[in-house]
Amino acid sequence: MSSNDLRSENPIRVNGAALHFDDQGPGTGIPVLLVHGHPFNRSLWAPQVAELTAAGYRVITPDLRGYGDSEVIAGTRAVYLSDFADDLAALLDPLGVPGAVIGGVSMGGQIAMEFHRRHPQRVRALVLSDTSAPAETAEGKDVRNRLADRLLAEGMAGYADEVIDKMLAPYNVTSQPVLAEQVLTMMCTTDPRGAAAALRGRAERPDYRDSLPAVTVPVLVVVGADDVFTPLPAAEEIQGLVPHAVLTVIENAGHLPSAEQPARFNEALLEFLRMAEV
Repeated sequence: MSSNDLRSENPIRVNGAALHFDDQGPGTGIPVLLVHGHPFNRSLWAPQVAELTAAGYRVITPDLRGYGDSEVIAGTRAVYLSDFADDLAALLDPLGVPGAVIGGVSMGGQIAMEFHRRHPQRVRALVLSDTSAPAETAEGKDVRNRLADRLLAEGMAGYADEVIDKMLAPYNVTSQPVLAEQVLTMMCTTDPRGAAAALRGRAERPDYRDSLPAVTVPVLVVVGADDVFTPLPAAEEIQGLVPHAVLTVIENAGHLPSAEQPARFNEALLEFLRMAEV
């Protein structure tokens, strides 16, 4: 088996859902679990997988339930962040991974915080990209639930067109048309049932400002300089709650700096992992 072969039968069924994933890099490398946001899939992390595996890390990138190739459970009204976190913990078991660096972007960052809240002994370090810690506001809950209803009624295309220049900085939509098309494709091919269930569950998320001060593992906080969804103050708030956290601002990027400026993102991530000595 080559170093880039999957180490387990794919998909793996956890908590009633079949999860597809990639498991790449040397089996002896430090495991890094990267969690995509909404409404994306594991292909979002392709630049990080290439760089990290070349540096000797083992990188596990799942499609969350309801996203990408992973199963949508018909009739599920809401999937909570705790459900996603427990899925990921269960996925690591058959892969023989007792603990990993847990990283995520946007909703994936909130899932990473939830993973730490529920499974702290399995977290070797946290990477929180373009995410926020507070619980959803009453207004935000209403927006997410109405959007869930809309996606089920209309599909993903209209929503994707509306938010592409917020997911990516507007100038990157123009200057990186191939990337913009990739991001649009990810959004448009997401199953509306999975996206809607996640939106409803995310609306009920806990306030991670209560659990972040207890984090003792190394933490990297990353944010695109021009992120309009979770701007710099949201990242600074997380850094303030975890005094030893490292904050990196990626210039010329919006909500998805790992895709918009992968070289800069990877440089910050690799430096963090080496300094943290996880």
